[in-house]
Parts: sequence; C-alpha cells; structure tokens
Amino acid sequence: MSSTLHRLDRVLRPVPSPRAMVWGSRLLADALGRPLPDQQPYGESWEASTHPRHHSQVEGETHTLAELMRHHPADMVGDGANAETAFPWLIKWLDCHDWLSVQVHPDAEKVKKLWPGEGSKNEAWFVIAVRPGGKVWAGLKPGVTPEQLRQASLDGTVADLLASFEPKPGDCVHLPAGTVHAVGGGVLMAEVQESSDATFRLFDWNRKDAQGKSRELHLEQSLASIDWTKGPVSPIRADNFPPVSGQTSTLRPLVRCPEFHLDLAAGDTPLALPQSGTLRVIIQVTGNATLLHGGKAHRSMLGDTLVLPAALRDAVWHPQGPAALLVATLPPR
Repeated sequence: MSSTLHRLDRVLRPVPSPRAMVWGSRLLADALGRPLPDQQPYGESWEASTHPRHHSQVEGETHTLAELMRHHPADMVGDGANAETAFPWLIKWLDCHDWLSVQVHPDAEKVKKLWPGEGSKNEAWFVIAVRPGGKVWAGLKPGVTPEQLRQASLDGTVADLLASFEPKPGDCVHLPAGTVHAVGGGVLMAEVQESSDATFRLFDWNRKDAQGKSRELHLEQSLASIDWTKGPVSPIRADNFPPVSGQTSTLRPLVRCPEFHLDLAAGDTPLALPQSGTLRVIIQVTGNATLLHGGKAHRSMLGDTLVLPAALRDAVWHPQGPAALLVATLPPR
C-alpha cells in the first residue's frame, strides 16, 4: 500500500489481543465478549498497539496498525508527522481480579538508563466495574523516604506506606510516570498509556506460582524510578457517569497531560466528536452505540476500541440508549 494511493480517512478497528496474567480471571470474555484461547486467567487485552511486543492487526486492512502509521503518518497523527513518527499509545482493558504487583514506571529520562530501548509510561485508568473489596493504591503517603520504602519492600509492608482508596465505576486515575501504584480485588477498567512496557515490580504480595516460584522483583530500579515529590493520587470523578435515559450527551475532560488528553462522552443523544485534526482513539466503556462517518455506520459496543486518524472528520457518535465513550486525543503541538 502506498501513501499516494488514497487518504487514510476511515475508521480503523484493531483486533484485540488477550494476555494471560496470574492476577486475571475471565471477565474479558464474560463482560466484554473477548474470545479467550484457553482456560487460563486473563488479565489484559491489548486493544491498539504498535509496541514491539505486539503489532495490532486491523479488521479489513492488509497492514498492521504500525504499518499504517509508516505509510500514512500525516493522515494518522496530523501535520508534521513522518515515517519515523510512532503511534503514541497502548490501549488496554484490564481485569484485575487478584492483586497486581506494587509497581512503578520510569519517566522519559530515567528509562534511558534503567531500560534502554523502552519509553516512559504515563498512564490513566477508567474504572467500569468493581467487586466488593476492590482497591487502588496510588502514590506514597506524605513523608515516606527511600530508606523506609526499601525496608518495607523487604519485610512485606509496602502497602502500609501507600495512599489508597476504594474505586467506583466512573473513577479515572491518572498515574504519571514515577508514581508507585497497585490495584486489585476485582476491578475492570480501560487503560490509556504511552506505548511502553517498562514496569518495575517493587512488591508482589509474596505470591508464588504452582511451582513455588516468585515473580522477579526490581527493587533498585523501582526506587530509582520513583518521583519522590509526588504524594497521594485521588481519583478524578466523572460526574456524568453512569449515563441515564434521556441525558443529553456531553464531553467532560478527565486528564490533561503532555502525552494525551482524555475525555468522557456520556449520555443518550447523538454527539459530534470534536474535529481536532489529530489522532483520536475512542473506547466504549458502557452501553452500545453507532459511529457514523462518511455515510458508513460503525458499531461501538461495550469494550470496542476504534482508531480515528487525523484525516477523518465529521464523526458523530449515536448512543443506543444511555452509553459512555472515552476519547483519547493528542494534545495540541
């Protein structure tokens, strides 16, 4: 496919890729309809990825999402992009049935030394379902020192030094790189993050596999990655979630950071998505809808992720009853 043949001004539907995780369960299938290849617990579904660990296929296309980026950089991302421009995000669904490790991601400077070849990992979660007992740890309690956290990681008391809260559906949690965090106990959520897999485990709840082995920890890398100026993280509450019948659809800002803007569209009436002239990814987080563009209707059911290239304009979201949609957009340059 040559970029001179046509503009990439159509809706792209990446093919999800589920990943088995010790802390997962079966909600990716039961709640989101993801086909799972076996009976293992699955914790992640990579929805849109050009990361080296997985290049998303795209329904109806002969090229992967990464190849479409190389062939159509300006159409995908916007003016000024070239063949070296990377797809900026990794979009996931997470089924946090058990406890994820207490972990931290390095920022753009620290990753160069700690994980050469990887990128920084700024991320945001949007919670859609929580089991009783579900919990998020996010950020250090005030005054925690590196020495205290080092000792706590060795004696298994790391959680005592972290801020925590019980999440609710509609909570958005922004976790800049360098923020210590964990989640589990039955939390289903969507994640928008930088295209990186740089994760350092500080503590793994003394968990062992069937062979009695523990997962590798990264104590020194974790301590070196932490932003010690950051304190407790509080959830951003989406006050228009869950939507109700007859609610006029609105677009509410959730996160503003250099890596992405994240908004929530929610309601029961059609909504024209902003014509930003840049890349957008939309994630249906409750209900079902239809996305209309260029005379074509694209389904947008619970769990669906669609990529809207910069060249695509005039997209209108039509909820089929109360529904909600995350919209990730590249910030203005």
